[in-house]
Amino acid sequence: MGGVMKKYATSKLSRHFPVELLTPKEMGKADRLAATLNGHDSFKLMERAGEAIVDIILNDYRCCRKIAVLCGPGNNGGDGYMAAHILKSHGFEPTIFALGKPRSGSDAEKAAAFWGAKYLPFDEFSSPQDFDVVIDALYGAGLDRPLEQTLQGKLKRLNESGVPVIAVDLPSGVFGESGIIKGEAVKAAKTVTFFRLKPGHVCYPGRLQCGEIRLADIGIPEKVLEIIKPERFINFPSLWLNNWPELDYDTHKYRRGHAVVFSGPQSSTGAARLAAHAAARSGAGLVTIIAPEDALLVHEMHLTSIMLKEMGSDAEILDFLESRKVRSVVLGPAFGSLERAFSIVEAILSKSKIFTLVLDADALTAIAKESQKIFALIKQSPVNVIMTPHEGEFQRVFYSISESKDLSRIEKARKAASESGAVVVYKGADTIIASPDSRLAVNVNGTPFLATAGSGDVLSGIIGGLSAQQMPIFEAACAGVFLHAQCAEHFGHGMIAEDIVSAIPLVLSETIM
Repeated sequence: MGGVMKKYATSKLSRHFPVELLTPKEMGKADRLAATLNGHDSFKLMERAGEAIVDIILNDYRCCRKIAVLCGPGNNGGDGYMAAHILKSHGFEPTIFALGKPRSGSDAEKAAAFWGAKYLPFDEFSSPQDFDVVIDALYGAGLDRPLEQTLQGKLKRLNESGVPVIAVDLPSGVFGESGIIKGEAVKAAKTVTFFRLKPGHVCYPGRLQCGEIRLADIGIPEKVLEIIKPERFINFPSLWLNNWPELDYDTHKYRRGHAVVFSGPQSSTGAARLAAHAAARSGAGLVTIIAPEDALLVHEMHLTSIMLKEMGSDAEILDFLESRKVRSVVLGPAFGSLERAFSIVEAILSKSKIFTLVLDADALTAIAKESQKIFALIKQSPVNVIMTPHEGEFQRVFYSISESKDLSRIEKARKAASESGAVVVYKGADTIIASPDSRLAVNVNGTPFLATAGSGDVLSGIIGGLSAQQMPIFEAACAGVFLHAQCAEHFGHGMIAEDIVSAIPLVLSETIM
């Protein structure tokens, strides 16, 4: 069989974007603050937004003459009216289809007056193929409800027509707060947005609707961020590089940190080795695997730089953690015994002073039935906790949160972190990293190459290795998630979990230098 292998469907985001994400409410506040700080009314921002839309036409669609501009009644529609006005001055032939009149006294009404010419009711937009390009200025990032069925039908026909669409702020039908789509949403070739990206640009499924994203400067000063104090971010290295562990000339292995990984029984030792090697490659000064007696010989046959310790009683484990200056512990990958896992978690949270406990896989399943008890211990303990659940584990540990159909993945992650007192790494195509202090990051370099056995064990190990160096836990979790995906992307097709580990040194050198 011939043919070219298809590249996986995704929407890559350039790392030149600023890391701050603004909710629709925060963006509205930024608009108002900008008008005050710049000493002019908010209409100036709408004029510049119109110019940014037209720039895309001039640069990418200059040969197109017939342009449909779909305008809603709000400020997003106002941006569309301004774009049409400017396009007309450049010799284009825009036709406006208006979904209702602009609100009285609004900037959108003022923009419609600038347009001045006739516009058609949106109901008459029935043949998208009659146009060379369509500008979608119906609803921006503020949408938080399903669109009417008749409107969804028209958007479906638009998507099926193959006519390129430029979305203003966010494709209509995508919720700006979360990226959720309820029904139909515009499939844009390009999306132009302003000042900062919104969660809807980076969270699936909305992210796939955006096409190429252009971020336009419309004159909003950076200082508005000092007032808004955003808590949502894109997980780019600039978010956490300032907290990267530094190596001094007199650094020794204990200063770099001791990480421990717990192993399962004789027949399930591979996951622990993957995590341990990942912790070491990520910079931990020394790594020990604590394993049942029957698993030690298996590990000895595979390991050189990783140390081994027989798993004794909880008291013996706690003594080892203290005497050997252990800073981080990874518990869960193929561990096996849920009862013993729960006992170790309880003991560490109650009696240990390690820096970080990373819970994954079997450890998450172990605490699920008594999660509220563990959450109370986490909030009282000096030990920082990072949980790394995939969807199934999240449902087990945070059942009441996962059952809520009205919550987005962002909202679920935030609630889980607040309820548990842990940093929650909610794994998925758009992994969400949420901190109990309300900070949240959306990872955007995820790849389907990670859909392979053992990749989650490697992620736990990377986070454990960074935590062993006392990297702050939110930043360590964010860095771990980014580097993990970057390693997979670096290796590409044919990758297995061991390859992620082998790629860590090169990816680290490319990222932190």
